[in-house]
Amino acid sequence: MKKLTVSGLLLLLCLYTQAQDMKGMDMSKDKGNKNTQSVSYTCPMHPEIHAAKPGNCPKCGMKLVKEKTKDAAAPKPKVRDYNQNAAQNKSTTEHTPSADDQAVTYTCPTHPEIHAAKPGNCPKCGMRLVTEKPKLTSGDQGGAKQMDDSSKVMGNMSGMELPKANLGHINTITNNTPPHTVRYDLYVTDTTVIFGKKRKRAIAVNGQIPMPTLTFTEGDTAEIYVHNGLDEETSLHWHGLFLPNQYDGVPNLTQMPIKPHSTHLYRFPIRQHGTHWYHSHTKLQEQIGMYGAFIINKRKEWDMPTIPLVISEWADMNPKEIDRSLHNATDWFAIKKGSTQSYSEAIVSGHFKTKVTNEWKRMTAMDVSDVYYDKFLLNGMNPYEQPQFKAGDKVRLRIMNSGASDYFWLSYSGGKITVVATDGNDVVPVEVDRLIIAVSETYDVIVTVPENKSYEFLVTPEDRTKSTSLWLGDGEKVPAARMPRLKYFAGMKMMNDMMDMKGNLVKMEGMEMHNQIMDMNTVMYPEITGPEKPVDNDTIGTTMKSEGERQAADNQGMAGMDMSGETRDIVTLNYTMLRSPEKTTLPKGPLKELKFNLTGNMNRYVWTLDNQTVSESDKILIKKGENLRIILYNNSMMRHPMHLHGHDFRVLNGQGEYAPMKNVLDMMPMETDTIEFAASENGGDWFFHCHILYHMMSGMGRVFSYENSPPNPEIPDPKLAQRRLFADDRMARLMATVGIESNGSDGEVVLAQTRWKANTLWHLGYNDEKGYESETMVGRYLGRMQWWYPYIGFDYHYKRPNPNEKNLFGSDKKNMFGQISNKENRKTVVAGVAYTLPMLFIADARIDGDGKFRFQLSREDIPVTKRLRFSIMINTDKEYMAGFRYILNKYLSASTHFDSDMGLGAGITITY
Repeated sequence: MKKLTVSGLLLLLCLYTQAQDMKGMDMSKDKGNKNTQSVSYTCPMHPEIHAAKPGNCPKCGMKLVKEKTKDAAAPKPKVRDYNQNAAQNKSTTEHTPSADDQAVTYTCPTHPEIHAAKPGNCPKCGMRLVTEKPKLTSGDQGGAKQMDDSSKVMGNMSGMELPKANLGHINTITNNTPPHTVRYDLYVTDTTVIFGKKRKRAIAVNGQIPMPTLTFTEGDTAEIYVHNGLDEETSLHWHGLFLPNQYDGVPNLTQMPIKPHSTHLYRFPIRQHGTHWYHSHTKLQEQIGMYGAFIINKRKEWDMPTIPLVISEWADMNPKEIDRSLHNATDWFAIKKGSTQSYSEAIVSGHFKTKVTNEWKRMTAMDVSDVYYDKFLLNGMNPYEQPQFKAGDKVRLRIMNSGASDYFWLSYSGGKITVVATDGNDVVPVEVDRLIIAVSETYDVIVTVPENKSYEFLVTPEDRTKSTSLWLGDGEKVPAARMPRLKYFAGMKMMNDMMDMKGNLVKMEGMEMHNQIMDMNTVMYPEITGPEKPVDNDTIGTTMKSEGERQAADNQGMAGMDMSGETRDIVTLNYTMLRSPEKTTLPKGPLKELKFNLTGNMNRYVWTLDNQTVSESDKILIKKGENLRIILYNNSMMRHPMHLHGHDFRVLNGQGEYAPMKNVLDMMPMETDTIEFAASENGGDWFFHCHILYHMMSGMGRVFSYENSPPNPEIPDPKLAQRRLFADDRMARLMATVGIESNGSDGEVVLAQTRWKANTLWHLGYNDEKGYESETMVGRYLGRMQWWYPYIGFDYHYKRPNPNEKNLFGSDKKNMFGQISNKENRKTVVAGVAYTLPMLFIADARIDGDGKFRFQLSREDIPVTKRLRFSIMINTDKEYMAGFRYILNKYLSASTHFDSDMGLGAGITITY
């Protein structure tokens, strides 16, 4: 018994001693312990955000998640609380540094080999540095799991809170007028306008540009008579509307074109509400005035001043010439916009290596938008003034991008912009600083006039060349901040990192590329990433890794980088912020899943889905009652606004049952986005296409066709209609270059379309001592990037023999293969293949009917300066050429060149 008593006393003594030793220990599971580590919250997409309480990210609106508890050896971060309450902003968690703490360092998202002790800018690209994540120790097993958790949050954001939008109470007005037929008569006529610098042809409807605003109330019936007073065909498409297929307005698909000087009736029920628009779907008529607002009010609508805003572009150049120039790969538009990115500009800005890498991967200069425009317009004006508003007024802007090829940034000098609808569908109000509106998209936004002044609603094209403005209110003008010039070489560097040698975009592990959450062009935005010229390297304490580590970082590329993190407090709208106020789940039915790659070729301006144009692909058959899920991957360097006719689709953006409904989806480069829609119409053919006008005309689209559809009365001859529909992307375009110089004439005439090309080139001296040469070829481009070009043709070459003639390679009696040359008297067929090499050189190997081989290397128009171009050629017939061309205007250049047969000359070159 004594032994048991002693043992018990000893056990109690041990427990007491252990309890004393544990005093002061951090028991993380004990909520009552004063030393419990503070819980902080961060954003999955913006890890630099820290907050003491749960809430939403101030940058993207995403719901904050708990931060992972750090090891004791790691420093405790200061907690930033972005709540607007000033008292809460003062609440931070302090930590006394110890010898074991890891120092905070900074790095560049695109150049991970850069490390700095202080915040600043990257010395390579000028991008603002971000805080580096602490390196994981060998015992830290939580990093991978934390990324998995973040991915889960990104994949399932159902129920997430959005950036708050305090609209206050808004009265409504009920329309008690019974639904009725609303008639409009639209008279389409030619006119001339001076929007730019010259008087040019345009198309007006009822004497105005834009076309008249058509206004209806849901439940009405539209009866629209189109009187075509043109000497050409036309049509009208009702963008975003649900209507019988025969009235959708796509010529040669849902109707035959409206013939000149005839009248056509569109009659359909109004089954929806919201901001929509309408435009010509015939050729390029939309570019020169045929666009207008189509507004459908609810039966119970907000009692608020409302302004339809039709954004458009104007070019003094004929749109047919714009289209031809794009296919001709001219850089005249880049010259006009100041974005040529020539070698001299690259050297001056320290981006020579970037430029060489760009061309090594067979890419041309960084491009943001295709076309140079002389003017940008709001409701046909620039500026557009609405002075009637006073302090405190809320104004609803119904905005539609009716431009043919430009995206537009929207910002407001009077404060926040509240987004309340998109593509005619309501969304839970979300408050942002700015948003970008894609070609053909619509947004409804609400802005407030803060004081009795005039506030600017600024509309800036994505390339930031010019702008247009709406001024709200009267009095002292309060301008919006101008968007600074893009950093094109930073964009080029980004493009180099994204593209492989085969012309494919490289998917990078750890990068969430969907629904606009990661704008790769952020590296080009000075307002986000800092000025063009970075601060002095010494001021940011840059330290470089070892060569091996640096190379490894370069090989890794941009994997894991956070491009969506705007390092300044600018909240930009993206699709993840859009949430329907009502459930949008599709009705039950069989599911059909389709996948498309968005593909393109800037060099030849060919735009496709899965490398097929509309004319090269079959219709996609669908059945009424089934649900379609479409997965889109953008494997091109351009944004593409994909539009579906006659249906709205759900954008799967993490909002679950409340996914927003749209009919236009902006696809950024490298994005994978998913949409789904119910096949609910009564049949017909429905167009799905990129809404950049010149991409659509190049063939970027598909046709969804309901099985067992009844005959369309508007298409009496379906085979004829199909041939005319396919003719759009099969259209051949004429191009020519004619040099007239003191030593003779060099030139080429080309007739080319999507795949095929026929061309004739010549080198003509002024006498037979200089020689006469002409080659005529027909060939077809192969592959998605069209780097292969097999051809056949005929070669004529005559030159008076001169036994004493020698050039750089000596006598040209024999070619470099040792064959007796026939170049002085050649009349023969030829067959060969040309291939585009790195650095954009063309390697051309051929054999002629006499069994003679020739191999040739050439490149035209190497950009030396903004306007100076260099060309070079050499072949195994011992012929060579080098020359310069200085661009005076779009069609005329001063030129000089040396030719091994014709000698040195100077003169002019005409480019068409």
